[in-house]
Amino acid sequence: MIKVAILGYGTVGSGVFQIIKENKELITNKAGQEIDIKYVLDLREFPGDPCENVLVHDYNIILNDPEVEVIIEVMGGLKPSYDFVKSALEAGKSVCTSNKELVAKYGAELIKIAQQHNRNFLFEAAVGGGIPIIRPLNMHITADKICEITGILNGTTNYILTKMDKEGADFDSTLKQAQDLGYAERNPEADIEGYDAVRKIAILASLAKGKTVNFEEIYTEGISKITAEDFKYAKAMGRSIKLLGKCKNEDNQVVASVAPRLLAPDHPLFNVSGVVNGILVRGNMVGDLVFIGSGAGKLPTASAVVSDVVDSVRHLNVSTTVMWDEEKLELEDFSKSKKKFFVRSSSSKEDIEKVFGNVEYVDANIDGEFGFITEKISEATFAKKADISEAKLSAILNKRRRLDANELINICIAINRTPEEVFSRVHGNIS
Repeated sequence: MIKVAILGYGTVGSGVFQIIKENKELITNKAGQEIDIKYVLDLREFPGDPCENVLVHDYNIILNDPEVEVIIEVMGGLKPSYDFVKSALEAGKSVCTSNKELVAKYGAELIKIAQQHNRNFLFEAAVGGGIPIIRPLNMHITADKICEITGILNGTTNYILTKMDKEGADFDSTLKQAQDLGYAERNPEADIEGYDAVRKIAILASLAKGKTVNFEEIYTEGISKITAEDFKYAKAMGRSIKLLGKCKNEDNQVVASVAPRLLAPDHPLFNVSGVVNGILVRGNMVGDLVFIGSGAGKLPTASAVVSDVVDSVRHLNVSTTVMWDEEKLELEDFSKSKKKFFVRSSSSKEDIEKVFGNVEYVDANIDGEFGFITEKISEATFAKKADISEAKLSAILNKRRRLDANELINICIAINRTPEEVFSRVHGNIS
């Protein structure tokens, strides 16, 4: 019999407790030994709850008990989770966690400690909830170079975007619906601004590349600025809008980002809707693999945690954690990443083409404006072009305002023209 302890008795912790108790016979057969919950750690009391008889409030009771061989950390956050997990590994106990913050920031360090003590640090539930993705990357897709990982990694944002797409609702009202249904927190910032997704794509990127990807260095943009009008344009193009975490090889460099993207119907994640998560893994040999399922929720997440517990019991004295090193992976400057951009505009097509060259126009029947798609250009080039306001450019070209030297230089860079060529259009207007 293997003794385990659960740290935290919230949504996921109570789910882990329930699964181990209700599926006891099945889990015993899978693990090869019976798994018994000796302790549940929480600051609160739970009178009448099934955990009441094993509830403790002092972590040291668990840490100093040699019978406890596996610790299940489902508290979330960094403090005291990091200290608890590190001390458990150093004491020769394996750890299974769903804590994406912990894994994203300290994963490489904790993996190393686990290996040094012939124990395991496992975190299948940290990304994708009930979707099996960590173990496939670590153990099954090992003959391939991973060229790309693209994922819908946050159920809250996917729910909001799906509702806006299907019902034409605005962002604020849809967010409130998500909060009322319990899909979004009272403070939804971590979800809607992409902070949750960026930690998850950092974990996946670290697994794929074998080095530590710092989530704080990944370009991150949320969905709070997406409007109902944006979805009208998406529909006009036959596309959907998804918040995607992405890690991709580009010109022998690795580019990572979290941002809203327009997906065409032929994209494997186009139809991933509601609170469901979807992850595309592209290998240089196996091609495209797609993982779709519940990305959150009590029992799906708890199920992934318990699968790690079973794996830990199977390998009590053998470290199977071969994931990524502490060495940092240098990401390519995101400003150099090339892609097509969609832009909404009220300027004349003539002025737009002076700045962006050949573009593809999109009409969504919105008064006073239209959209266009640029050719494939870098983020830096787009920023330079977009920084030249269309109104300003039009006024300059039509000699309604003067042009200073700095503006001349920026315009020349943006439209790939010499100062002489631009000067010929605005002769006599340079200050």
